[in-house]
Amino acid sequence: MSDELTPAEAVKVDGLVQYQEGSVVSRTLVEKDTGDVTIFAFAAGQGLREHSAPYDALVHVIDGQVEITISGKPHTVSAGEMILMPANQPHALKAIGRFKMILTMIQVA
Repeated sequence: MSDELTPAEAVKVDGLVQYQEGSVVSRTLVEKDTGDVTIFAFAAGQGLREHSAPYDALVHVIDGQVEITISGKPHTVSAGEMILMPANQPHALKAIGRFKMILTMIQVA
């Protein structure tokens, strides 16, 4: 069974992924050659170490708050806010409490 969303079917975002203590949980919702959409749930204190990707990455925080550092500059992003992490620029994420986000990766031409 695929974890991707069923086309033409409405779903509640908050039920797509659940928090797990001490973990980062993810589920790929859409996966295409040109990019993908993934939902994440980060437990308090969890994060992703600095890295870069060949895709533009749009982060939409849907619950909680996260500190996202892009090219050395920290940004606090809260539920209901988005931030674009440009392709090939180093970035890192650190949960401020627990948080959920939808990450949309878009292939750069």
